[in-house]
Amino acid sequence: MDFSRLTDAMASRSYDKIADICDQLMLQIASQGVAYQDEWPYAVHLLGHIYLNDLNSARFLWKSIPISIKESRPEMAAVWKIGQQLWTRNYAGVYDAIRGFNWSAEIQDFVTSFAGKYTKRMLDLLTCAYSTISIQDTALFLGMNEHDATSYQKRMIPGTHPTDPDEVVDWFRIGLYRNYKMVSRI
Repeated sequence: MDFSRLTDAMASRSYDKIADICDQLMLQIASQGVAYQDEWPYAVHLLGHIYLNDLNSARFLWKSIPISIKESRPEMAAVWKIGQQLWTRNYAGVYDAIRGFNWSAEIQDFVTSFAGKYTKRMLDLLTCAYSTISIQDTALFLGMNEHDATSYQKRMIPGTHPTDPDEVVDWFRIGLYRNYKMVSRI
């Protein structure tokens, strides 16, 4: 099997292309009648769908994987645990699943990139969904402790300085600041 396109995409960190490359390769190999299951990079393929937030495709792929392969590849099961946490909207559980496994060198950068993308997506969700939110809840959504969440907010939004853990993050102000920055660039 020729995984050169997949290898190139991983090397260039074009993670948004991984799922499509894997889907195309799988169809191509399956149409040739070649047995591919034992060699297939299921963890990478599964994470490719999760990276794109395509949980339906990730679930379909998971269900199509033979049980013997699911049981023999702990890294693939760890990737699926991330997918399960996303599916159930257990935001803190996503971070626990990411931190709860010792990832191989082959997939470590991909997982790290997903974690950064997911944190940004959670930050965007918070700025749209809340006018104010506690530091504790912010930390939960961003997968950080309260100190790190406070530091993250200070880095992201100049002029905000929550110091008390019971203090709320003014997401409305943050949203206005982010919109101002976007408009001022135009």
